[in-house]
Amino acid sequence: MPQEFSLSVRVYIEDTDAGGIVYYVNYLKYFERARTEYMRALGFDKPAFLGNDTMFVVTDVDVKYRRPAVLDDRLQVTAAIERVGAATLVFKQRVNCDDELLVDGRVTIALVSTETRRPCRLPTVLRAALA
Repeated sequence: MPQEFSLSVRVYIEDTDAGGIVYYVNYLKYFERARTEYMRALGFDKPAFLGNDTMFVVTDVDVKYRRPAVLDDRLQVTAAIERVGAATLVFKQRVNCDDELLVDGRVTIALVSTETRRPCRLPTVLRAALA
């Protein structure tokens, strides 16, 4: 599988709570950005929608918050595919500041029909890009 993808993110005031600490849900947004850019790097311009009336949806998230990021930190957000299923991708993701691990987790996404919302097999072209 392709190597780990890394995205640089700056912490802005809008990302923080009243204490200047990144609000916990924003790490999920950082994860989303890294997954999206990773898929773009593989050649999928609109990764949420693969065409053929299908789209990706998040089905499971497991996150461990270790240390907080604060206003103006420069973060590295990573995404690596840990497992490919028939209709799912499991991403292992991390947020680091300098060399310190702040947050890590796994996010499972599933390909579903936009019409029925039922799972669909991952297309061959995507499987090939991940091989």
